[in-house]
Amino acid sequence: MRSIISLFVLGAGLGVVANPIVPYTVHEKRTSLPMGWSHSRRHDSSAALPLRFGLTQNNIADIGEYLHDVSHPDSPNYGKHWTASQIAEAFAPSDETVSNVHSWLIDNGFDSSRIRVTPAKSWIEVDATVEEAESLLRTEYNIYGHESGSEHVACESYHLPAHLIPHIDIVTPTVHFDAKLARRANAPPAVVNGKKPGMGNAPKTTGVVTNLLAGTDGCDQQITPACLQALYGLNYTPVSTSSNSIGIVEYTPQAFVQSDINMFASSYAPDLNGKAPVVVSIDGGVVQTTTTGFNDNGESNLDLQYAMSIVTAAQPVTLYQAGDIVEGASFNNFLDAIDGSYCTFEGGDAAGQDSAYPDTSAGGYNGKDCGTVTPANVISTSYTYNEGDLSVSYATRQCAEYAKLGLMGVTILYSSGDSGVAGSGGACLANNAFSPTFPGSCPYVTAVGATQINSGSTVSDPEGACEQVIYSGGGFSNYFSLPSYQSTAVSSFLTNYPPPYTSSQYNSTGQSRGIPDISANGANYVVAVDGSFSLVYGTSASSPVAAAIFTLINDARLAAGKAPIGFINPTIYSSAFNGAFNDITTGGNQGCGTNGFSSAPGWDPVTGLGTPNFPKLLSAWLALP
Repeated sequence: MRSIISLFVLGAGLGVVANPIVPYTVHEKRTSLPMGWSHSRRHDSSAALPLRFGLTQNNIADIGEYLHDVSHPDSPNYGKHWTASQIAEAFAPSDETVSNVHSWLIDNGFDSSRIRVTPAKSWIEVDATVEEAESLLRTEYNIYGHESGSEHVACESYHLPAHLIPHIDIVTPTVHFDAKLARRANAPPAVVNGKKPGMGNAPKTTGVVTNLLAGTDGCDQQITPACLQALYGLNYTPVSTSSNSIGIVEYTPQAFVQSDINMFASSYAPDLNGKAPVVVSIDGGVVQTTTTGFNDNGESNLDLQYAMSIVTAAQPVTLYQAGDIVEGASFNNFLDAIDGSYCTFEGGDAAGQDSAYPDTSAGGYNGKDCGTVTPANVISTSYTYNEGDLSVSYATRQCAEYAKLGLMGVTILYSSGDSGVAGSGGACLANNAFSPTFPGSCPYVTAVGATQINSGSTVSDPEGACEQVIYSGGGFSNYFSLPSYQSTAVSSFLTNYPPPYTSSQYNSTGQSRGIPDISANGANYVVAVDGSFSLVYGTSASSPVAAAIFTLINDARLAAGKAPIGFINPTIYSSAFNGAFNDITTGGNQGCGTNGFSSAPGWDPVTGLGTPNFPKLLSAWLALP
């Protein structure tokens, strides 16, 4: 797991410029627009455009080695996590990098008073006009429209002087589409009937259920906390709750409803009655009550009701509520809050993609949260992007931030998507090629897929890959290389169970990151939403359930005077954890006009290593230093 290595470079070549002594090179180039977007118009040349230059960080090529050193069970430094100050010192860009980029901007007519360098030296920002930015980057800026009504500022490609290529990772806004999408007016509820891949990243529902089943006899029809306890051996009472932590990330307007938690508690978790998550507001994040319904309350209610029930009422659960009701938020806005050096306030985000704060709109949040939030030991997010909607540089830069969190001992989990080998909304790449999701494809997060109790089976029978309403997201990254911790597992799958597809359909090199890493049940969850119980499906359920299970393991390690488990991937793929997950060998993840991949013995790109076997995982982790 050496470093973040991009497998495909999105463009290279020389640009013709007025000054032949300074050759310009294509730094990033987009070959197509993401699904749902179309060119609208040229951007106004006099419009303001806040340019952000992500400077190349020192030692970033070795971040995988550093993370491996504190995360692999055979390492003498296992569990010896870094402090935030150690991370800042290790990865700060060099003075040479800062000087070179600063001088280039001066040479191109930007007065030094307009150039701002972040305190951590990670970013340089310049507020330019579109005309100035186009001249500086040898590009043209356009406005793109989305079918939801959102608009986005971007270009098709941009150029940098050849001598600056080693010093600049990324320029924003440019080619990437990490866009915030407005909710379409009068959007239908996220209700799906039949065995088809779901649309979008939100959980899906088949509607209200009135005949609640008791005990574990009907877990193939209704998943409850009792079903999960039986499936994964969850017989543990937390004892280190004051020193332990778990965080669930939600993005406004998604909002939980306390009366729904109480309703859920009355049927399935009596200790949760009246219990609420600890809300940490990020950039004006608010648990809004203006709009309700499954689209607004389904995700957050699902995540919290099941995470809270597994860790019990004794363990506080932190809700990171990101974005005000006007702007909303993106993954980068969340990262801003837990890492000030990554923040727009100090020079970080992308205009037109990440929410801009302070928000001067009526009712907006007139501030910006940067480095104001302490990350929990385990953080779960049930939202994804399509990897192909982002540039390689953008995804790589964000991926490095997850590695830094891992170095600090934080376990980061992301759902792997609900559309099988297709991306969000069932979107595929050109010529119906498979579309992996991000951040799950980042080798420094743990991607969580979905399983199901097969019809007619019990909690004592093996689960299968989820094929009800949704299909477990999985496949192989087009951006990130195969991490060393996963090489044996991926090689074994491709050798023993070769997929019946060509390289035109998926990254068949055998040298790319495979997803997911693990899985958990994702079908037939009984969730209280707006005063009724609904059946809910999705990796949106799998990720918080896995996060809660790992939180219990952290509890036991903390009680034993040991460090949190941190970045788990090198550990769970190691021989020390053989058999610690319930292997899933049936079911597939169809999409893009195919049957997708198939589950198989060992790791597979449908359910990963399998579902947690809590007693075995607990024993294995307690045996580590």
